[in-house]
Amino acid sequence: MSLINWRNRYDLMPGFPKWVDHFFRDDDLNSGFWPREMAVPAVNVKDTDNAFVLEVGVPGMKKDDFKLEVKDGTLIISAETKTEKEEKDTDYTRKEFNYASFSRSFWLPENVVADKIKANYKDGILLVELPKTKVAKLEKAKVIEVK
Repeated sequence: MSLINWRNRYDLMPGFPKWVDHFFRDDDLNSGFWPREMAVPAVNVKDTDNAFVLEVGVPGMKKDDFKLEVKDGTLIISAETKTEKEEKDTDYTRKEFNYASFSRSFWLPENVVADKIKANYKDGILLVELPKTKVAKLEKAKVIEVK
């Protein structure tokens, strides 16, 4: 019994034209959204003196698509967007829709001031600023003698 690489249909049908896959996958109706293979957008985290800054790459969305909330010490960033496009010609009608959503959660360190978190969306990047506050230093570990 031989093993077949099921991930590559061209192994099964070498003559199968790749353009058929590209016809259904690579068209400009879906431009503006992150790739279908990517379940959640990438996030960069910067640690500055005054804040943590999250950079979330989400091109093709509007600021109204986002929902940010702090719950039980966790920052939850989610978004949802829907679009529909229709093309009509004398010989055909083509109607497609796109739906994209994601949710990311981040545990907040104790030095983040949750009430002062700010968010801004520009040029496909959601910037979330998590201001820091000073936290009292913990005492050094102390050895207790057992008698």
